[in-house]
Amino acid sequence: MIYHVVPLDDWLAVPDRPYSPASLSEEGFVHCSPDEETTLAVASAFYRETPGPLMALLIDPDKLDVLVRWEAAAPAPPPGVAPGTLFPHVYGRIPREAVDGMMEIVRDEEGRATGLAVWS
Repeated sequence: MIYHVVPLDDWLAVPDRPYSPASLSEEGFVHCSPDEETTLAVASAFYRETPGPLMALLIDPDKLDVLVRWEAAAPAPPPGVAPGTLFPHVYGRIPREAVDGMMEIVRDEEGRATGLAVWS
């Protein structure tokens, strides 16, 4: 599995279409993370101020019909992620069928991601 951080409202916005975040049109790919620990670091670094539920999509790369490249973060990985960590970048829209699950990112009172919880 690879992970993608998304505000719940963004995921639910167009439920009958493949998922296509702003990064796809702006940078040419969807940012993903290789594991839970890296996902939490990404959420803490970039989503601390995001209101509402924050989710981690669990994506099966074998169910994607687009290119996935494992690339270094540019210019550097977020705090808490080891230098040299490669991130899966999905070069296209994500079919809803490729998302095998979704977990809520648990955050503390300062917005730092502390874990993943089953979302109901």
